[in-house]
Amino acid sequence: MKNSKLKSIKFLSLFCILHFAFCICAVAQETQPAPGKPRSAQIPAVQERKLPNGLTVAVVERRSVPLVTVQLLVRSGASNEGMEKAGLANLTAALLTKGTKTRTATQIAEEMEFLGGSINTSAGWNSSSVVVTALSSRIDPAMAIMADVVLNPTFKQEELDLLKSQTLDGLTYNLKQPGFLATYVASRYSFGEHPSGGTPASLKAISREDITAFHSSGYVTDSAVLIFAGDITAAQAEALAQKYFGGWNNKSGIKQDTEGPRAMKNGSAPVRRILVVDLPKSGQAAVNYTKNLQGASRTNNTLYYPASVLNSVLGGGYSSRLNQEIRIKRGLSYGAGSSFAWRFDKSNFGTRTQTKNESAAEVAELVMAEIKKLTEGAIADTELIPRKSVLTGNFGRNLETTAGLAAQLAELYNFGLPATVLNAYMNDVQTVTDKQIRDFASANLMGGDIIIVGDYSVFKADLAKRFPNMQIEVVKADDLDLSKDNLRKSN
Repeated sequence: MKNSKLKSIKFLSLFCILHFAFCICAVAQETQPAPGKPRSAQIPAVQERKLPNGLTVAVVERRSVPLVTVQLLVRSGASNEGMEKAGLANLTAALLTKGTKTRTATQIAEEMEFLGGSINTSAGWNSSSVVVTALSSRIDPAMAIMADVVLNPTFKQEELDLLKSQTLDGLTYNLKQPGFLATYVASRYSFGEHPSGGTPASLKAISREDITAFHSSGYVTDSAVLIFAGDITAAQAEALAQKYFGGWNNKSGIKQDTEGPRAMKNGSAPVRRILVVDLPKSGQAAVNYTKNLQGASRTNNTLYYPASVLNSVLGGGYSSRLNQEIRIKRGLSYGAGSSFAWRFDKSNFGTRTQTKNESAAEVAELVMAEIKKLTEGAIADTELIPRKSVLTGNFGRNLETTAGLAAQLAELYNFGLPATVLNAYMNDVQTVTDKQIRDFASANLMGGDIIIVGDYSVFKADLAKRFPNMQIEVVKADDLDLSKDNLRKSN
């Protein structure tokens, strides 16, 4: 009996000690530790050469790991296609690895796998890319494959038919998803562009002749940059570039932004328009705020860095204001964020979140309140410094890999920016003030569009109540047609 009591006392004592320790830890964790001092990210000098055919070759030596990434950037992307051929740049890029004059799609994949490397193609709004990564000892045969897919694609009809079918299947599914549909509609409604992934009508209309013509006019030496990053010297890189791309003499002028952006006026009113895409019986509602920012281009550093820090504060991660307000405090969504999509002469700004249909109007009101708050109140250092650290930390991590370093250089070359911008990034972010953010928000973020995709019957009354002076435009999801000015299939 005495031993049993002694064991009970020991157990209770241990429990109390552990409980006390847990409470101390919990209290300690209430105050987050201050972020450490930002680390510098020094990028080796970019060595640039030009081949006789006009191809620019850029090299950054990083000899610590025996890897090399080679990225070919061509300044031709979705901006070079119209609404009637939307998706053309994406299809062209995807088909490059689906067969050449000397290799089938299977052979391309097997040869890269044998080399222990990778090859990827992609197309964005401003450009298209082919990226190869391999051990430095095997970069020569890897580049042979890269040059083959760039210079000798066959664009077989059966491969195009299969890719179109797969893309249409994916698009058909996505057009029933509120989050995708909101972004899809914003491309036309708010940004005056077209969805770069294509529409059902445009994808069906794209022919093999369209693909070959796009490749011939867009994949050209006078708009291309071949970037080497990793365990390679400038002399070795130039020799490989000459060996595999020296005979590439396709030159042609490129016309950017074939549609041209719609002029959007900045205004003091928080919201310019409200569009509802009615998707009956949808499980959730997507709530986006979108704004076309004319003049806020990637090349304008006086705007780019304040915009980047603003985005980190507003919607750039778990601790951002939108996520804190909508998810953490109120539990109305699994996440909320914001982003800028940069163009040559403007930027597309947007926030995004999904919620219950019942809370769609409330979330729209919360988003507008957070944007308005940026135009009025100061941002304390306790918030601003950590949000800057998120940017500089992500930037530094991206530069740790050869692929990340090549991608950063490709972005600069795409916009015609000097490579020295990389070494200035840390300082340019750290010197942004809360006044610069407030000024940017006041001048650019107000007067955009609220786009809600969901079951309108559920939130109709609440939306009208929360935005009483706004006319609400409603389009049925099944009647949506982005090729029409009024977004409707029917007149």
